[in-house]
Amino acid sequence: MARPIAPKDWREANRARWDERVPIHLTSDYYDLEAFRAGRDPLCDFQIDEVGDVTGKSLLHLQCHIGLDTLSFARRGAARVVGLDFSEPAVAAARGLATELGLTPDRAGFVTADVYDAVAAVPDAAYDVVYTGIGALCWLPDLERWAQVAAELVAPGGFLYLSEFHPLTDALDDASASRIAHDYFSREPWIDETPGTYTDFDAPTRNNRSVEWQHPLGAVVSALAAQGLRIEFLREHDKTLFARFGSLQRVAGTPYYRLPPGQPRIPLMYSLRASKPATGG
Repeated sequence: MARPIAPKDWREANRARWDERVPIHLTSDYYDLEAFRAGRDPLCDFQIDEVGDVTGKSLLHLQCHIGLDTLSFARRGAARVVGLDFSEPAVAAARGLATELGLTPDRAGFVTADVYDAVAAVPDAAYDVVYTGIGALCWLPDLERWAQVAAELVAPGGFLYLSEFHPLTDALDDASASRIAHDYFSREPWIDETPGTYTDFDAPTRNNRSVEWQHPLGAVVSALAAQGLRIEFLREHDKTLFARFGSLQRVAGTPYYRLPPGQPRIPLMYSLRASKPATGG
């Protein structure tokens, strides 16, 4: 498969965009840091169930942003968590939160680095769990290279866990999510200049250029399988975390949005777990 096109400034543009949005996210209701400090767990229910018990395990979170998921796994008993992100302000915020929670750097550490450089940047050679959260893969042009890095960091007998927005959503119309409006298999970069952010669509922002890519579901699974990882499961979910489409409705008492009753259900998120054989197994 041909490599997708990547504009020369893609990394710098995306980093500038994320750097500027960190302080907006830190004060947003979406992340609700006051509740997080008080014990709120931001992980999705299916993420908790599918990752399973992390007690005593080491966990690496790639593209961790401000580290809430990373720190939640530390709270859930992981012996050591490491978060990696390319935004220095995001990593600084994550370190600050870890300190507030009484987690020392040997228990919860954070590294500023590009995800493609993770093997050299993180403190350990491999981890029991390599985790990547929702909304990460779209920022990467080379999925095969990402899969190679991620797979190398999984310890023998460990696994990679991925949860993401479903790529079908990239092909749907913004208003109703009821018709195909875009090419599902496009390899072209999606360049946008929309101000604001997903925590506040009306927030005034200056660094608005973003460069993103679509990754069809088959491409994700194939990239991981090509690295020798065994796909344990691939699950699709009919809910999502923000009102990307005008027709989505908030599910009362939950952080999720779904399509309205009467509209055919489609997958809005997906998750997968892929394991590395134990040495000698």
